[in-house]
Amino acid sequence: MKNLLIILLFGMISCNTQNIQKTDYLQKTEAFANTIQQEEIKEMLYTYASDEFMGREAGSEHEHIATEYIRDFYKKLNIDAAPHTQDYYQTIPVGTYPRLTGKANNVVAYIPGTDKADEVVVLSAHLDHLGIKEGKIYNGADDDGSGTIAIMNIAKAFKQAIDKGYQPRRTLVFLHVTGEEKGLYGSKYYTDNPLFDLDKTIVNLNIDMIGRVDDEHQVKGIPNYLYLIGSDMLSDELKQISEEVNNQYYQMEFDYRYDAPDDPNRFYYRSDHYNFAKNNIPVIFYFNGTHADYHQDTDTPEKIDYRLLTQRTKLIFATAWTLANREDRPKLN
Repeated sequence: MKNLLIILLFGMISCNTQNIQKTDYLQKTEAFANTIQQEEIKEMLYTYASDEFMGREAGSEHEHIATEYIRDFYKKLNIDAAPHTQDYYQTIPVGTYPRLTGKANNVVAYIPGTDKADEVVVLSAHLDHLGIKEGKIYNGADDDGSGTIAIMNIAKAFKQAIDKGYQPRRTLVFLHVTGEEKGLYGSKYYTDNPLFDLDKTIVNLNIDMIGRVDDEHQVKGIPNYLYLIGSDMLSDELKQISEEVNNQYYQMEFDYRYDAPDDPNRFYYRSDHYNFAKNNIPVIFYFNGTHADYHQDTDTPEKIDYRLLTQRTKLIFATAWTLANREDRPKLN
């Protein structure tokens, strides 16, 4: 009887210790989100969407300038290359896709988890844009320089958490895909040739254009918003978790209009999250809506709202942090 009491007491202490640790992790959400700095985001995006990168057309030599920039960022942070990549690159063989005429690469870094390391949270953004047309450079500052730089800064925030002793429970994958503008090629290649088990991938958070305010919200005077697409298509619980994080920390207006089945824009099918959704993986697509500079050579870094881009990046970090550290993966509908 005495031994049984000792065992029960030890079990209670162990359980309480685990609960304290989990609570402690969630209490750190905002603190680590606040390591994401507006000036750093601005400096990085002015570089990434500069003329030096020549519009980052997938398969071109200028795409390679972009992939080297992303790769070197992760190297400097000592965030590891994903397994089965070549120096962070997942290469798409020439000829795999009809509109991809040259060698192209996804860039994939990762942070391993602890007790739930076999489960994976993927954050994605496309690294390419439209290149050069009729002598004009299509810099793609919002599309999708904003998402690319957001993910890099989210990764840095996770690394700073690790340096403070807070390793995420689940594995984080930072997936920079190429060829989105030509047909979602990079994300299709990743999901056809996954570097991490798709059955163990609990969610894809995809970021494509989060640096601007669309005309409707400009007129309304409501800049503190985001369109969320697909958050309850496969998991009602994912949408609930997302809203709880937002309500607790950021109080943005979430607009779900593009989830409507009859929406003519069909944005749910038009960015890289869709290749994950096709594999029954819950997704959230973060999007600020289109604007006059969408797919124009005028999508340049001085037009980005950097305060807003930083706040949205923090929100997505907090959502990823919560998903990486909570007890259960989001339940499928």
